[in-house]
Amino acid sequence: MSYSVGQVAGFAGVTVRTLHHYDEIGLLVPSGRSHAGHRRYGDTDLDRLQQILFHRELGFPLDEVAALLDDPEADPRAHLRRQHDLLTARIEKLQKMAAAVEHAMEARTMGVDLTPEEKFEVFGDKDPEAHAEEAERRWGGTEAYAESQRRAARYTKDDWKRMQAEVASWGERYDALMEAGEPATGERAMDMAEEHRLHITRWFYVCSYETHRGLGEMYVADERFKEFYDSMRPGLAEHLREAIAANATRHGG
Repeated sequence: MSYSVGQVAGFAGVTVRTLHHYDEIGLLVPSGRSHAGHRRYGDTDLDRLQQILFHRELGFPLDEVAALLDDPEADPRAHLRRQHDLLTARIEKLQKMAAAVEHAMEARTMGVDLTPEEKFEVFGDKDPEAHAEEAERRWGGTEAYAESQRRAARYTKDDWKRMQAEVASWGERYDALMEAGEPATGERAMDMAEEHRLHITRWFYVCSYETHRGLGEMYVADERFKEFYDSMRPGLAEHLREAIAANATRHGG
């Protein structure tokens, strides 16, 4: 049984133009032709195309794919085993990246300037594994951490945008509070600290006053978190830490 170039393109999810190109460079020459001279592909051709697409998916350039498939000493089963190993390694890498993204989103709620839309772009100049390890070291193993991951997994793009808008609004109002000279231990600052705590509780996990105190300390001790809050207004991280502590004391926490 043989198939037309259009049928094969449909089977494989590639374009007819791609199959024509593979023929022209000798990578996949159809084993037959119709009476009118049109390409006809047999089962052996489909097997070869499958191998080509496996290797292309794994990032091999066409010339290397041709060399691999045309090696007379190559064992087809060995090819499949190698592809399986490569795909398994790729899956593991993607799973780790997915975990790193979840951790990064959790860190974002704690003050790191990261949005879901940027979750992969951010890895251009950061090591996602190092970031994931840091997040795991700080929050991993806790019920709060597990709960934040469960909630984050359910959020839509609109949810993330709404959360981000809340953060932006809060930052503008805290900036205005500091501009007005309000002390960190004053009622307005403590109310803003309480709003901050409730934001975390609403979106990710129940943030106790004790936990909130710890976060306030981290916002000053960790340079990245400090940079995020101080980007809203210089000195905001320190001011917020004091406001969080005062608010916790006010509520007996």
